[in-house]
Amino acid sequence: MPRRQRPYPSDLSDARWELLEPTLTAWRAERRGKGLDIGRPPEHDLRRIMDAILYVDRTGIPWRYLPHDFAPWETVYGYFAAWQKDGVFDQLNGLLRHLVRKAEGRDAEPSACILDAQSIKTSANVPAAGQGIDAGKKIAGRKRHIGVDTLGPTGVKSLRGAGSRDRSQVRWSWVRWSARVW
Repeated sequence: MPRRQRPYPSDLSDARWELLEPTLTAWRAERRGKGLDIGRPPEHDLRRIMDAILYVDRTGIPWRYLPHDFAPWETVYGYFAAWQKDGVFDQLNGLLRHLVRKAEGRDAEPSACILDAQSIKTSANVPAAGQGIDAGKKIAGRKRHIGVDTLGPTGVKSLRGAGSRDRSQVRWSWVRWSARVW
């Protein structure tokens, strides 16, 4: 698919693409290596796929409303779901966090993080198994936890029933953060 004359504001710059390309290319090569490596070669450029994902993220449109100058929405969503399942976005987040820390003259791995939680009411359609009750705030729903590096980049995120205790979540988040391999 040829590159458009006028890019969308959400499109990756050449410098940002240079940071992401090795990870996405390695993912595609690994994915093709798991199969028999027969069949059609990929017809969509990974940069255009990422541009489409960023367009959906930035504009908030449904996948089906993706403009026609991108790959078909089913293809873009398929890549998004596979990258999310395979941890590609977590890997890219870690890579970018390392670059931010190095630019600030810090070690690549953080030695401390800031954790916070927020209780959220859920709708009646959410299964009871995915909910809990935050007794302190008297909210039935879920609780989201987020851990950020002291410089600001996100490290870990989770969504649990509102009945989960923050103290146990801190241990889980720190172990999850420190166990990652970038």
